[in-house]
Amino acid sequence: MAAILFKGIAARSLTTRLTSSCYYGMKYSTKVSNDPDTHDDFKPANKLENSGTSLSNIIEQDVKDNPVMLYMKGVPDFPQCGFSSLAVKVLKQYDVPLSARNILEDPELKNAVKAFSHWPTFPQIFIKGEFVGGSDIILNMHQTGELKEKLKDIVSKQ
Repeated sequence: MAAILFKGIAARSLTTRLTSSCYYGMKYSTKVSNDPDTHDDFKPANKLENSGTSLSNIIEQDVKDNPVMLYMKGVPDFPQCGFSSLAVKVLKQYDVPLSARNILEDPELKNAVKAFSHWPTFPQIFIKGEFVGGSDIILNMHQTGELKEKLKDIVSKQ
């Protein structure tokens, strides 16, 4: 009896994990509701669709306006892959302001960033408007002291 009950709970929790994630007790759903009773104001909307702004323009502006810009899986406070987590950990050691966009939220953004940088993997890190690379490159630069030199004037401005 206990084995049957356990299998039912395990199967139900597996199904739940596929459609939502939990962060500090808060549940975030990845499904879009098709409920006809839901008002259009509460449905997800593509803000770029009617704005006349292209993704490449947004990426260009991000890179220009933010001294350290990350395109990553997740956000700096909750990275959703080991490479993104590594990049954040290394950059946080320098106490620089980090700006980031979660590429998992928008597949079109992910493809636009790849096209912008001509680099296929994530995270992608831009420092002072220049594409630097991914977490492996940032780690190497950190270990050789090159990253400290590159971020020096950003830290002093803060």
